[in-house]
Amino acid sequence: MHIETKCIQSGYEPKSGEPRVLPIYQSTTYKYDSSEDLGALFDLKLDGHMYTRISNPTVAAVEAKLSDLEGGVGALCTSSGQAANFIALTNIAKAGDNFVSLASIYGGTVNLFAVTMKKLGIEVRFVTPDMSDEEIEARFDDRTRALFGETIANPALTVLDIERFAGLAHRKGVPLMVDNTFATPVLCRPFEFGADIVIHSTTKYLDGHAQTVGGVIIDSGNFDWEKGGKYPELTTPDDSYHGVVYTRDFGKAAYITKARVQMMRDLGMTPAPMNAYIMNLGTETLALRMERHSENALKVAQMLKNHPKVSFVSYPMLEGDSEYALAKKYLKGASGVIAFGLKDGRAAATKFMDSLKLAKIVVHVADARTCVLHPASTTHRQLTDEQLRDAGVLPELVRLSVGIENVEDIIDDVAQALANA
Repeated sequence: MHIETKCIQSGYEPKSGEPRVLPIYQSTTYKYDSSEDLGALFDLKLDGHMYTRISNPTVAAVEAKLSDLEGGVGALCTSSGQAANFIALTNIAKAGDNFVSLASIYGGTVNLFAVTMKKLGIEVRFVTPDMSDEEIEARFDDRTRALFGETIANPALTVLDIERFAGLAHRKGVPLMVDNTFATPVLCRPFEFGADIVIHSTTKYLDGHAQTVGGVIIDSGNFDWEKGGKYPELTTPDDSYHGVVYTRDFGKAAYITKARVQMMRDLGMTPAPMNAYIMNLGTETLALRMERHSENALKVAQMLKNHPKVSFVSYPMLEGDSEYALAKKYLKGASGVIAFGLKDGRAAATKFMDSLKLAKIVVHVADARTCVLHPASTTHRQLTDEQLRDAGVLPELVRLSVGIENVEDIIDDVAQALANA
């Protein structure tokens, strides 16, 4: 099926007489015919739901859909995008290990990597795309466990050269993890370019209506976890499951199985069935929305580029943009997020935002409604000046998330706010 069809049809297949629409299984627990059946579930010898902290029928249907959209072998939904990032990495990294990450990523993720995970003994080593392959490879050692980046960076809007970084990761024997939140599988499917693990904050475009917080990890099934001996968590017996060896017992789904039955079991970063249900409704219209978001944003970016008060505009699909070549290679559209600056600096940016009428100032991005934010003073305010520069966040930068309203109304609102800036 084409991806537009998968957005609606994948994940849930009702049997005769069952509800046509995915039900909400609002239950923490499940009934079994015998203690032997339940024991087999806990030994990972049978498929089924033990407890909603680990799995749930509503959530499982959404996981199946998202895995299908990205082309993976399995998925794990989490309570937030940050939870997805944390589980994705700690599933294969422990104290004393490290991982390499692009610096131009969401500010909250920078804090997770550089502050919280550092306290757990897991080191992040940041790199930038303008570094040579040799400079980046020098950041790897025998304790490096992954390479991480964002398809479209938030808010710098740099486009990840997935094939380049997949090659770098694989030469060093580690997986490439890609946060595909802004692109979504409608605009880019990173597995097709060599990525191994895909992560989403489902809070953004997958939900699309600013109603539910969530995340997901999707496993391509393509990475060889046994090669090189770097991942004993997957290739040696797990004492908490009576000696299960994930690569031996679950094959291509080893990584995502361990993430569920060990990490989710122990950390409990579980999505609520209701949240999964609402997010699934949003995903049904994902293909339509991403097309409109991308069309609207390009028109707004073209208007901003020609405005005398605007100092710069970053939008990957804008002809002449520094990311244009990579965008044309990897993306079918660049989503609805635009970054731009005003010539009169930070004060003018604040005045512009305060003058908007249709667009609202919110700590959010990537939903159906047009919204705006000043990253340096909000989502990225904990970063140092050096970290802000590496993340592509200038003091005058405004992040505009273009919605699916009529584009003429959006442009009119931006124009009148610029007049007041």
